[in-house]
Amino acid sequence: MTALTLHTRARFAAICHLLAIGLLILTTSAAEHHLENPGPEGDGLFTIGPDYKVDPDLTDRGNPKGKSFGFSMPLASSKIFRGDDQTLDPVKKPVRKERKISVYVPAAYKDGTKAPLLIIHDGPGPLNSVRNALDNLTVSKNPNRTLPAFIAIAVENGGNDGKNSQRGLEYDTMSDRLARFIHDEVLPAVLNHAELRAAYPRLAFTENPWGRGVIGCSSGGAAALTMAWFRPDWFRRVIAYSGTFVDQQDDDAPEEAKYPLGAWEYHSGMKLIATSDQKPLRIFTHVSEKDIRPNDAEETHHNWVMAGQRTAAALKAKGYHHRFVFSQATGHCDRRVFDQTLADTLVWLWRGYRAD
Repeated sequence: MTALTLHTRARFAAICHLLAIGLLILTTSAAEHHLENPGPEGDGLFTIGPDYKVDPDLTDRGNPKGKSFGFSMPLASSKIFRGDDQTLDPVKKPVRKERKISVYVPAAYKDGTKAPLLIIHDGPGPLNSVRNALDNLTVSKNPNRTLPAFIAIAVENGGNDGKNSQRGLEYDTMSDRLARFIHDEVLPAVLNHAELRAAYPRLAFTENPWGRGVIGCSSGGAAALTMAWFRPDWFRRVIAYSGTFVDQQDDDAPEEAKYPLGAWEYHSGMKLIATSDQKPLRIFTHVSEKDIRPNDAEETHHNWVMAGQRTAAALKAKGYHHRFVFSQATGHCDRRVFDQTLADTLVWLWRGYRAD
């Protein structure tokens, strides 16, 4: 080996070392850019009811309106949720041929800016209320009661409910499958939607995981936490109303080998929240006083109230920024709870967010 070759290799190694240091610095800078210090305001456990009222910020208050878009995604075209999983029982629990996607871009969004996002499970779900909250609170003069101009994307589930259903597969499975589906398939489909792209030619989504929230109710609530739990590099803000933190994962799902009790493992069984390193998440959870099916025994793995309370206790003990609401005299995914709390919940959820 010649001296020139040795010298060239030494220079190449030195350059690679410098590049590695530069990449480390860039990565560290990016991570620091995504750090937040929202403070503890609004964190804690709250009891509401038994009387309820509609928050005015969830109604049409005459502020400028954004634009709504809609399209469908055939399940058969998906690489992740094709509708033919071996856990399904399509005879008893039919699977949809396609899922509807509803998108709302608030009037306050400026084309070309990197928009934060809110993914809504069981779309359209609470999309109408979210629209009103955006219309009212993106222009709010109260600095303590504002929302960023996030784009709301409501994603319809694949059909039916519970074990052996497409919805159950998507929402009750303890894995990153749903997060990958939203990130890899739904978001690109939204960005490539012709009508939306015509209205906003420079539409862009933030890559900042603190700029990406997820909301759901029941199994959709559990799915919101699961998306963020398994992929906090993509999603970090969570709203779970009447979360199904119980054992509703398919018995023949591959994930059963690692998480045999499904979402029950978050707070009991494996106690994932307590035994895992704290993740960079901001989490709202809720449970209703009557959030329980008539045949649920006190100590089964299907007790919604117990699961909700244990989840809240585990999050508090671990030191998460967490807000928990217990609603008196209400049932599962009770509309009265949404009507009273959703605006406050969204304001709390986005506390500390800094736009790119």
